[in-house]
Amino acid sequence: MNRLPAVDMTATGANILQLRRRRDLTVRDLQAVFGFSTPQAIYNWQRGRDLPSVDNLVVLSAVLGVTMDEIVIRSK
Repeated sequence: MNRLPAVDMTATGANILQLRRRRDLTVRDLQAVFGFSTPQAIYNWQRGRDLPSVDNLVVLSAVLGVTMDEIVIRSK
């Protein structure tokens, strides 16, 4: 049986960090976009502790100017 794809949370988090920096955005900038009261969720995404929900991923892809597939890294 073929292995099903899975998300590499650590690599995805590192990718979110890199994409954010490439767009010259701060964590506080993203916090404001999402309307979060604290930046903790974004830090957790970047550290690979959590993944953005699908609706947050849609917004994140628009803000970063990439597709959702370009944000999420699959496990090898």
